[in-house]
Amino acid sequence: MIEPGNIDLNLLAVFQEVYRERQISKAARKLGLTQSAVSNALARLRRTFDDELFVRTGGGMQPTPFAQQVAEPVGAAMLQIGLALNQRSQFDPATSTRRFTIAMTDVGEVYFMPVLVERLRALAPRVQVSSIRAGGIALREAMESGRVDLAVGAFDDVSGALYQRLLFRQPFVSLFRKSHPLAQGEVTLDRFIAAEHLLVDTDESPYDRINQLLEKAGVGVVTRYRVPHFTAVPYIASASGLVVTVPQKLAERAAAPFDLAWTMPPLQLPMLQTNVFWHRRFGQDPGNCWLRELMVELFAE
Repeated sequence: MIEPGNIDLNLLAVFQEVYRERQISKAARKLGLTQSAVSNALARLRRTFDDELFVRTGGGMQPTPFAQQVAEPVGAAMLQIGLALNQRSQFDPATSTRRFTIAMTDVGEVYFMPVLVERLRALAPRVQVSSIRAGGIALREAMESGRVDLAVGAFDDVSGALYQRLLFRQPFVSLFRKSHPLAQGEVTLDRFIAAEHLLVDTDESPYDRINQLLEKAGVGVVTRYRVPHFTAVPYIASASGLVVTVPQKLAERAAAPFDLAWTMPPLQLPMLQTNVFWHRRFGQDPGNCWLRELMVELFAE
C-alpha cells in the first residue's frame, strides 16, 4: 500500500499538469520547470505507482487507465489542499489574470461571447476567456482535468460528475430574408415545405432530432444545400432565398445585422434547453463560482 507521506506533493502537481496538457513541454512551462525535471518527476511517479501513467502517442501523452482512474481523486485532493492553505484568498475579478476556458457550440459562441466579452472588459479587465468547441472534445474528461472550466449548451448525454443549472429554454424558428414570400401571410405547412431550405447537417444532439423531424415532414428530402455549422447560416440566408430552421436566440442575434426575418415553423419541434455545466471538483472554486454566477446573471431567464 502506498502511504501519502511517501509521495512528494510536487510530483502530484506534475502529474496533474501533464494530465491536463497532454504534453511535457506545456506542463513544464506551466509549472516553471525544465522538461527534464518533469520527465524525472514522471519517472519517480511511475516507480511509485508501478504504472506507465502516460504513454507517448501522436496525440500527445495519453493517460493509462490507472492514470485516468486516479486523476479525479488526486485533483480533488490537491484542490482541497490548496484551499486549506489559502483560506484567506478570494477571487478578485478586478485584479485576477486567470484564464478560463468555456466549451460551447458555434451557435453558442454567436449568442454568448459578445455579451460576455463586453461585461468582462468592464468587470475583469485582466481575466482571459477562451471558447472551445464542445463537439470536438471529451467533455467530462476535459472538465475533470480542469482544461475546461464551464460548458454552456444543450448537452443531453453528460456525466453524473457534472453539475448543471438551467439558463433558458427556446424554440426553433425559421429564418429568411425580409423579402422572402414566407414573410407575408400565414405560414402553412404546404407553403413551408414548398420553400427551398438550407439544412444545418449535424449529427450532434439535439440538432440531429430537429433534422429528422424536418425530413419527416418533407423538408430535406430534396434539399440541395447543407452546411455542417450554424456560423455561416446568416450569411447564406441573407444572400439567397433559402429558409433555415435555427434556435430562436440565433435568429434574434442575426436578424438586424443581416436584414433577416423569422417566424415559428408550422411543425411541432421540441424546445431547446440550454444549461451551464461545471465539474463537481470545482464546485467551490471561487473563480469558477464567480464565472458561472456571471453567466446566470447575464443569460438566465
